[in-house]
Amino acid sequence: MDFFDKIGKKASETYKGAAEKTGRIAKETKIKMAINENKGKINDLYKEIGKKVYENHVREEKQNIEEEIEQECTKIDVLADEIEDYRKEILELKDKKQCKKCNTEMEVNSKFCPNCGAKQPEDAKQEAKEVEIVEDNKNNKEEK
Repeated sequence: MDFFDKIGKKASETYKGAAEKTGRIAKETKIKMAINENKGKINDLYKEIGKKVYENHVREEKQNIEEEIEQECTKIDVLADEIEDYRKEILELKDKKQCKKCNTEMEVNSKFCPNCGAKQPEDAKQEAKEVEIVEDNKNNKEEK
């Protein structure tokens, strides 16, 4: 009976791991679709800006289109910020981070970039985990 319990536990653990990984992949795919959608919107805005500039260029009577262009540029900035937030979310899903200097993707606990060698700042989450581990070890020693 113990044998079947072990098999059942192992199968359950495997299922949970696969389900978690599948969920992460599905979420990453949705995020990548949102990124591509935003990139498409940005390209449309670029075209609109170019069209406005050209139309103003061919007109005999020039108009002040600076405010209109500024509005379009602001929309691009918002979409670009969303894309950056999505990229950070994908890195979190993969348990990765980006080098602050060269943007190379690396393991979260890396202290130096494998590409450029730049020292990486301590991650607040990583610091909290290290403090928690030290405190747990200290509490365990005090109990003995």
